[in-house]
Formats: sequence, structure tokens, C-alpha cells
Amino acid sequence: MMKKMYVISGITGMTGNELLRQILENGSGDRVIGFDNFYASSIETVKDCIYNKRFEFFEYDINNHEQMKQIEDLVLDRKSGYDELIYINCAAVVHTEHFYHVYETFETNVEGMNLFLNQAIRVGAQKYINCSTSEVYSMNSWNEEGGVREEDFITMAHAEHSQRTSYAVGKLLTEFFLKDAVDNGLLKGCSIRFANVYSHNERFPKHIIPFIIHSFKNDGKVVLLENSKKNRRTFLNNYDSCSAVLALANTDSALDGTVYNVATDEEVSIIDLAEICAGKMGIENPIIEYRGYRESDPERRLLSTEKIRTRTCWEPKVNLEKGLDACIKNYLAGDQV
Repeated sequence: MMKKMYVISGITGMTGNELLRQILENGSGDRVIGFDNFYASSIETVKDCIYNKRFEFFEYDINNHEQMKQIEDLVLDRKSGYDELIYINCAAVVHTEHFYHVYETFETNVEGMNLFLNQAIRVGAQKYINCSTSEVYSMNSWNEEGGVREEDFITMAHAEHSQRTSYAVGKLLTEFFLKDAVDNGLLKGCSIRFANVYSHNERFPKHIIPFIIHSFKNDGKVVLLENSKKNRRTFLNNYDSCSAVLALANTDSALDGTVYNVATDEEVSIIDLAEICAGKMGIENPIIEYRGYRESDPERRLLSTEKIRTRTCWEPKVNLEKGLDACIKNYLAGDQV
């Protein structure tokens, strides 16, 4: 059986820690070298894996050149014992409150990604998976023909409308870096545009699902943006987003430098989402208040996943009801890390 070594940035973040778990649970001799600076996470997210002999963790920052040189040297020392070397970039400033911090998102999401990509090329990695975002679709994030496709043209908001777009522009730029490397034959790889990923163990309740649950639990009500009166979204469980990463990494023919949507087609309004969560928490007639308005926020985000379903064996396994049950169980128990 082919043995693989994975090098993963942002390993304790929402995507990284679940990727680690799925890799270690596959029963092979695969190894993971991971690092994180705990910007929006904690070592607690990988506490069940930290003593696994096939996992090496480092509290490192992707923008620290000295620390990244140590990762590079370690990879060069270890890689001879493995048939394939795969880099996966999960380092990202993703919480909505940080979308508007232009320099902060650029440093990690753009410069950090490119440095990590160039390291992968130098050490002779065969593959590089770049975690991007559906935010790149900006105001063109849905259509009535089964959802927006990867090849559709994009109309973005700009600085006069929303500084938030700086996050999307940065992520879009990383897709160009990756495609250029693949087109020049330096490695195989792809970018992935995730849509509204959620997890039962997010450390900070910033994304909408844990925010709603946390608010009902601690405040007895939830305060939503005015946008929520009309917004609709699909939600992708973290288990499924990570299984998509590995499905692509294991499908050489799919690693052509292009991008893949990873999402579900289970669309729900934000108000209905809040009411569903309340019902599952045993709250009758939930109090929902509205305060604030977000500029250039698309009313819907509906993506076509035909491309990844056609080119790999991936399909989502965790529906919204099952995913919400897991989130509510953990938040009510106080188990989120």
C-alpha cells in the first residue's frame, strides 16, 4: 500500500484538525506534519491525536520564515520513507469579523499561502491542495440552474461597497498561484471553494450556526443582522468538507490546477435556521432580534458541485439535521474546543 506524508498548515483549525483525524483513521501508514499558531484555534482540537506516532505538531506561524525553514528541513529529512508527499494549506483568516482587516488577511491568506506553495515545490511535493472560499463569487454566488459553477464569470463588490471583498480577492489570487505552478509542471494540485462550512467543535462561536446555538444557550435570544430577513444559505459539515479534500488529493486526474466547489444543495433561510436550532434546544417561540446591516452580502449562496462529483467519488454524508444535532449536543454540554 502506498504510504503518504501530509504537511498541513492550520492543523488545529476547523479544517485542519478534521483532516488530521480522517488521515490517521484510515488505517494506513500515512504520516502528518502539522503546524498552527493558534490564531483562532487551540491545541485542544487535536488532543485525541497529539500522542499518535504518525503525527508531529509544531506551534509555528506560516509567516515566520525561520519556523517554516525548520518545517522544510524536517520534510526533507522524513520524505524518503514515503511514496507521496502532499501539502495542504488550511491556514486562513476566516472569521467574518476579520474579513475587513486587509493587511491581516493578505499576510496569511496570500503571502503565507504562496510561501507554503513554494516550499512544497522546493521539497519535491507531488501535490498541493489550496483551500479557497466561495466568498470569491461575491455578488454572483447563486443562480437558478443548479447553482453557480466554477467556470462562471464573477462580479465582485469593490472597496466602495465593502472592504470584506479584500478577503475574497486574496483567496482568488491564491488560485492563480496554484494554477500557475500546475500549468508549469511543478506539481499537481487544485483549489477548493468551500461554502459555509460548520463544525460541532469550533472554538469560537463566530460562524452563524455555533453563534445561533451559543446565543440561545447563554442569552436566551439571538441577534441577527437585518440581512437575515432575506438571506438563504446552504451549510457544509466539516466532515464532508475534509472528505472532499482527501477525495481530490487521491484523484490524480482531478489535480489539473483548476478549482472545485464543495457544498451541499440543502438551502435554508437564516431565520428558519435559527428557529430549527431553537426547536432542537427545546425553546418555544424563540426571541430573534435584528441589528446592523452588512453591505454587499449576497441573498443566496448556492453552488453547483457537479464537477467534484463527476471527477471524484465524493458526495456529502452529513445532512443539516444530523449536523445541527451534533453541534447542539456539544455546545449544550460545553464540549466545544
